[in-house]
Amino acid sequence: MRNVALFSLLVAALPLCAQARSPVVVELYTAQGCASCGEANAHVGQLAEKPGVLALTFAVDYWDYLGWEDTFAKPAFAERQKAYVARLGLREPYTPQVVIDGRAQVGGLQDEKIDKLISDAAHAGKRGPDTAFIGRRRVDVGSGTVPRGGAEVWLVRYDPRQQDITVRTGDNRGQTVPHRNVVVEIKRLGAWRGRPTAYRMPQPSAEGLATAVIVQGPHGGRVIAAARKD
Repeated sequence: MRNVALFSLLVAALPLCAQARSPVVVELYTAQGCASCGEANAHVGQLAEKPGVLALTFAVDYWDYLGWEDTFAKPAFAERQKAYVARLGLREPYTPQVVIDGRAQVGGLQDEKIDKLISDAAHAGKRGPDTAFIGRRRVDVGSGTVPRGGAEVWLVRYDPRQQDITVRTGDNRGQTVPHRNVVVEIKRLGAWRGRPTAYRMPQPSAEGLATAVIVQGPHGGRVIAAARKD
């Protein structure tokens, strides 16, 4: 017990050198078998270049039955989208869909609306906890106000490269679909209860992946803080 208490004091005393402002988290839900997703992918690829934006591409698998099995899709990504569908009061999941900071959603082809929502979120800012990466295996989340219902800390690993996939069957047969910041894995690190807390990060599943941490309400709740590992 004494060691646990000492560890808690050390974590609380750590200066969390986070970036001045938490980035706006832009999540694109897309599929290579979706005929209208290519343009949305391209726009999110451009957003990935903007400072202050954490753009993430989540590939879903529910269009695989159309004849092409998405090369990046995982069931966990579709489950994450379904949580947003329930939270935001939608009838069903769809692609392309963009979710901004867990607070608003819009069709992935509505570039002007997406850009405005990002701008509004950036100007509103977040008042969440500071976040700092300590070495390769630890992330510290500072103190702050916990939203109603609590909060969770999520680890996201994604491939920052531009990847162009040529679809050979299905509705997009013969087309090349661009991808950027493709999410490879997402893992819940634990609950956050408003106190400074250290979380252990697992090793990445592959070389060259970028790392981000998102603090948000459970079950598709609002994002209250986010950070990228340099």
